[in-house]
Amino acid sequence: MKRLFITLLVAIGLISLRSSAQVSINVNIGSQPLWGPVGYDHVDYYYLPDVESYYSVPKRQFIYFDNGRWNFSASLPSRYSGYDLYNGYKVVINSRDAYHNFDNDRVRYAKYKKVKGQKAIKYSDDPRYYEVKGHPHGMPPGQAKKMHSKGISKGHGGEKGKGKH
Repeated sequence: MKRLFITLLVAIGLISLRSSAQVSINVNIGSQPLWGPVGYDHVDYYYLPDVESYYSVPKRQFIYFDNGRWNFSASLPSRYSGYDLYNGYKVVINSRDAYHNFDNDRVRYAKYKKVKGQKAIKYSDDPRYYEVKGHPHGMPPGQAKKMHSKGISKGHGGEKGKGKH
C-alpha cells in the first residue's frame, strides 16, 4: 500500500510539473527596422548578401568584417554608402551570434545578391507593424497589439508567416 501511495505521489508530481510548463513566444516586431522584410514576428539578425554584412535587431547594430576583425556600428561603413537597405534582400537568421557562421552564409545566400522585391515593413499595411517607430500608419504599441489580437486588418494580408530561409 505504501509503495502504491508513493508511486501515486510521484505520478501526480510529474503531471503537475508538465502542466506548469509554459511556452514562451518572443515577439520583437516593434524593434525591427522599417527597412526589414514583412512576415516575421521575431528576428535576431538580418544577413545582407549584397554587402556581406549583418544587422542585429536587438542591438540595433550592423556587423561587418573589416581589416581582419568584426566591427559593430550603428551604420554601415562608408564603402556601402550607396547601398539601399529598403531594396536590398534581407535573410532572417534567428541564431546566436549569426556572424560566426559567415563563411557558410556567404555561400548559402549568394544567390540573393542583387535580388529585389522584398516588401519592407515601412510599406506594409499589416497592423502588426504599425507599432514600428516611424511607420507611416504608426500608432501606440498597445493600440497596434489590440488591433492585431482582434484580427482587424486594413491591408491585403500579403506576406504573413514567412519562415526562416
